[in-house]
Amino acid sequence: MVRMRFPKRYLIVLLTFVCTNVCYIERVGFSIAYTVAADAIGVNQANKGMILSMFYYGYVLSQIPGGWAAQRIGGRRVLLLSFVLWSMICGLIPLDPNRVTILVLSRLFVGVAQGFIFPAIHTVLAQWVPPQERSRSVSLTTSGMYLGAACGMLFFPSLVKHTGPQSVFFVEAVLGVAWSVIWFRFSSDPPRTDLPKVSMPKVASRDMIKAQAGGVVAPRTVKIPWRRIIFSLPVWAIVVNNFTFHYALYVLMNWLPTYFELGLKLSLQDMGSSKMLPYFNMFIFSNIGGVIADHLITRRILSVTKTRKLLNTIGFIVSAFALMALPLFSTPSGTVMCSAISLGFLALGRAGFAVNHMDVAPKFAGIVMGVSNTAGTLAGIVGVGLTGNILEAAKASNKDLTDSETWKTVFFVPAYLCIFSSVIFLIFSTGEKIFE
Repeated sequence: MVRMRFPKRYLIVLLTFVCTNVCYIERVGFSIAYTVAADAIGVNQANKGMILSMFYYGYVLSQIPGGWAAQRIGGRRVLLLSFVLWSMICGLIPLDPNRVTILVLSRLFVGVAQGFIFPAIHTVLAQWVPPQERSRSVSLTTSGMYLGAACGMLFFPSLVKHTGPQSVFFVEAVLGVAWSVIWFRFSSDPPRTDLPKVSMPKVASRDMIKAQAGGVVAPRTVKIPWRRIIFSLPVWAIVVNNFTFHYALYVLMNWLPTYFELGLKLSLQDMGSSKMLPYFNMFIFSNIGGVIADHLITRRILSVTKTRKLLNTIGFIVSAFALMALPLFSTPSGTVMCSAISLGFLALGRAGFAVNHMDVAPKFAGIVMGVSNTAGTLAGIVGVGLTGNILEAAKASNKDLTDSETWKTVFFVPAYLCIFSSVIFLIFSTGEKIFE
């Protein structure tokens, strides 16, 4: 009997999928656990927003250093060190809303640790994955974020109800340590025979042929073209869309539980499995987008550039209209449906801007991802904190936070950003390799 060989790159992609899954279980878990603990002692919305956004202050500090570190010492090692660090913090820090300084510092350092992860992942995938598998590989890896968020939304409210908010930290620490052990045991740098130079079907697309020539990250001694990266319009198109994607995602991730509690007078425990639908939809649509993108490119239906623009535009425009419709519904089913459509199509759009790092700069994917994700993290700082202040201002002007009309600004801001970003990507993005 002939024994089929499971390519090592598939294992690497699977492990990075689990990696992003665990990371977002941690993020959603903290949001749920802290909200319950903070509400129990009457913490106001602005202070809640400050604590919830503190993660992103740390996260933004380590994005570009994360890309540099992955380039210099290897993405595999950076991933391991990052996971061990944030897992230890989750396991050791008490969740007490009264101990503000400890919470601020712990969330800051967890953010710093996790900020190294996505630039490192893109460096690893650029080493292992051939060009014709990029869209679905990156989509599968990033879809772990949404499955993790869905799992967190499904299980953590019940866990908090029965065992208390602190138990969430324990579960997160165990998951982080378990992944670290598995990654240490099974990951490796690619041998020369496994570098992503897999032959492709005869593709006439000029930009795809160019992309195939640069499937490997640059040697660690190669000078990084910082100036060209910073002043590149295609890179800025990615940056703007990354900012918008994460603004919408982080606002919904951190404030949708509060909207359910106040605007709809419905606790997460009472919602059953429906509360995980928006994030599960992201998991499904992210992988659909990756498969469609690779199909359009390898079958020569569209060029890489047109494929990225098409999926990005559809994803962001549909998401914008769903966000604007969300506060018009006063029922849980309508709200869940709109948030599911919005987040699902945002995830579809990742087959546009999120894979584009590897198209334009395959040798410097981790660096470009670090620059891009810095903007995405700033969106978390701005969006989560700004939303808390918007709600506090509404409360100060005697507006009722239980009225969905009060929440319109919260959802309309990311909707307008989606429309603006899709136009920027249509005008300035490219699927061609621009950094040698």
